[in-house]
Amino acid sequence: MLSEPTYLAARVVAPMIEAHFARHRASASAQQALHLGPPPSAHLVEVMIDVAFWASLRREEGHSPKISLALLEPAQATQAVEFSKRRLIPYNLLKLAPAVEQPGIHLGVWYDAEGLYVWGTATGTSPLSLVLEVVEPGLLVAKHRRADGFGKFVNVAILRGEQLQLVDAENTAVDDCPALQKFLPDPGLPDAAGELDNVLVELAAVMRAHGRGGLVLVVPTESRKWQESIVHPMTYLVLPVYTGIAEIRQQEQAKWEWREEIQRAIGIVGGFTAVDGATIITRDYHLLAFGAKVARAKSSAPVDKMVLTEPVVESEAKYIHPAQNGGTRHLAAAQFVYDQRDAVALVASQDGYFTVFAWSTALEMVHAHRIDVLLL
Repeated sequence: MLSEPTYLAARVVAPMIEAHFARHRASASAQQALHLGPPPSAHLVEVMIDVAFWASLRREEGHSPKISLALLEPAQATQAVEFSKRRLIPYNLLKLAPAVEQPGIHLGVWYDAEGLYVWGTATGTSPLSLVLEVVEPGLLVAKHRRADGFGKFVNVAILRGEQLQLVDAENTAVDDCPALQKFLPDPGLPDAAGELDNVLVELAAVMRAHGRGGLVLVVPTESRKWQESIVHPMTYLVLPVYTGIAEIRQQEQAKWEWREEIQRAIGIVGGFTAVDGATIITRDYHLLAFGAKVARAKSSAPVDKMVLTEPVVESEAKYIHPAQNGGTRHLAAAQFVYDQRDAVALVASQDGYFTVFAWSTALEMVHAHRIDVLLL
């Protein structure tokens, strides 16, 4: 290697990332393993993180780099564009960053006897290929794509300067609350037990991306009891009900076409979440209304306690008053779920935090689950 890593967090997290990929490779069948990305060794992970971190702190013509690095050979990449090798050093990443700022483009990284090098670009990676994204100065995310290629990558670890967050793949914090299990960190393998429904996770990503904050209320399909917790008349009723997401999910067509259409439909619903007020959808993903105002049901009392968790290793549950968790959207979400215990609420903050609210029958209180570490 040209130099020894100096970013301490890289040395701490590298063995954990290596272990994550090893566990998931071990759980894959022999046939699937033939199509998986190369297992990343702790040393390679450490060097990639170290170089990416120092590159993230530099600027090129006034711009901070936004880069996605993928550890794989050209033959394992989709739509690979190869160029002459460039050693993996901060200077080279900074120079190449403007060419790969668009989402979905990765700089391909591999190694030889002299160390890691950049060989070109790719628009797709194999399942369980390590991807390291530079989100902003000092903020890195280690991840890999899902086996079917649809939706958000599976986040493994988040590094913010000296702060390290390892995503809890088991996520036992939501064992008490089945409604929150839709937001489990997805292993991303085709043989994962029980295919997870990623629509709400994708909707959460859209809400977080527009940066205006938002509140989504997911209500039962048949019941109208939830209307007791909404101010009437609702300003923006959707008539007829928008069923785009549900219809696309039922179609049988080519996977690539299905992905494009459902992402577009999720984006349509996500756009309405930027309007002030709550967006209301059913469990079947029918859009009913947006811009709605939440009010405490007449038969209910003010919510005064909830539990707050997040899918991060070694994080601890906190029992707090809802007002300690955020602003008016968070309080409205907690009250709505307290009143309508078969509903779920999603809250995006303007500062990037994202929380899911559901009722815990085991704890008999509102359970708020911070999932922004899954959405970066």
